[in-house]
Amino acid sequence: MSKSYKIALLPGDGTGPEVIREGVKIIETVAKKNNFKLDFVNYDIGGARYLKTGEVLPESVVEEFKKFDSMYLGAIGHPDVKPGILEKGILLKLRFDLDQYINLRPVRLYPNVETPLKDKKPSDIDMVIIRENTEGLYTGAGGFLRKDTPYEIATQESINTRFGVERCVRYAFELTKKRAKTNKLTLCGKTNVLTFASDLWQRTFNDVAKEYAQIKGDYVNVDAACMWLVKNPEWFDVVVTDNLFGDIITDLAAMIQGGMGVAAGGNINPKGVSMFEPMGGSAPKYTGMNVINPIATINAGAMMLETLGETKAAKDIDNAVIKALESGKIKSMSAGKMGLSTTEVGDLIASYLA
Repeated sequence: MSKSYKIALLPGDGTGPEVIREGVKIIETVAKKNNFKLDFVNYDIGGARYLKTGEVLPESVVEEFKKFDSMYLGAIGHPDVKPGILEKGILLKLRFDLDQYINLRPVRLYPNVETPLKDKKPSDIDMVIIRENTEGLYTGAGGFLRKDTPYEIATQESINTRFGVERCVRYAFELTKKRAKTNKLTLCGKTNVLTFASDLWQRTFNDVAKEYAQIKGDYVNVDAACMWLVKNPEWFDVVVTDNLFGDIITDLAAMIQGGMGVAAGGNINPKGVSMFEPMGGSAPKYTGMNVINPIATINAGAMMLETLGETKAAKDIDNAVIKALESGKIKSMSAGKMGLSTTEVGDLIASYLA
């Protein structure tokens, strides 16, 4: 083997272990084909561990993650754990502590995948959304005054730094240049109302744009972006936006590309360790039934290999997913309606890698 990569495996909660099993199956198959090795180390981070031990994410484990080449996540979320504990204590903590300041979301309609948008084809839905991942409203700045009284006040502050905004915007310009599709980068904000935070984003975007004469800069308010993503998704090539707006429009984008079953994403530290995951949740009602769609997790594995520099292997997975979908054997992207089990979908995709 020419290379070996050490991967932290976080199967997580609910159906997470089921989809991560298929993801590992695919990337191990493609690794053999492309002459490299993957060394997986399993971590039982998630709701079950929290309920058993009271621990969410030990600091020592975060330090361990820094020594890996990448991280591969199934799903986080447990019905017996109060919302926010795992999400903030694991997902947000990892993004902040590992400085995974880019959330990377390819949005692509695959062949034979149904979209709710009438008459839109795969060529119409093919974009990348870049979401700033470590600032904005998700920093936790704010608090309560006179809590649980009729006079209660709650504040939540959006923190935006020139440093944080600029490195995100720069990443977006570089990706647009590398992608070389329409060479169009759209900034999504709300400059007409958020006259401080969005103004910082706009001025930074304009300054960085001067260094990229070949890239066409564009701007859209977030409410208009929601409208145009539905009406004319073909207008978008690469979109860059802040943490909150990105969180919202990527879920909308997942629906127009066929649902959470195919939507994958990465939390990227370009100079450190990154984490890749399906965009769907833990889907506890389907746990153990072997009916959940693993394609998003498989796509996340391809993204991980691409980021590690194994471009051919990533392309091999993408081609195998396309062939599996073109075969017509997968009837739907929805859990329980695929016509195949989770394992059988993984096996089908693996067969096209043989």
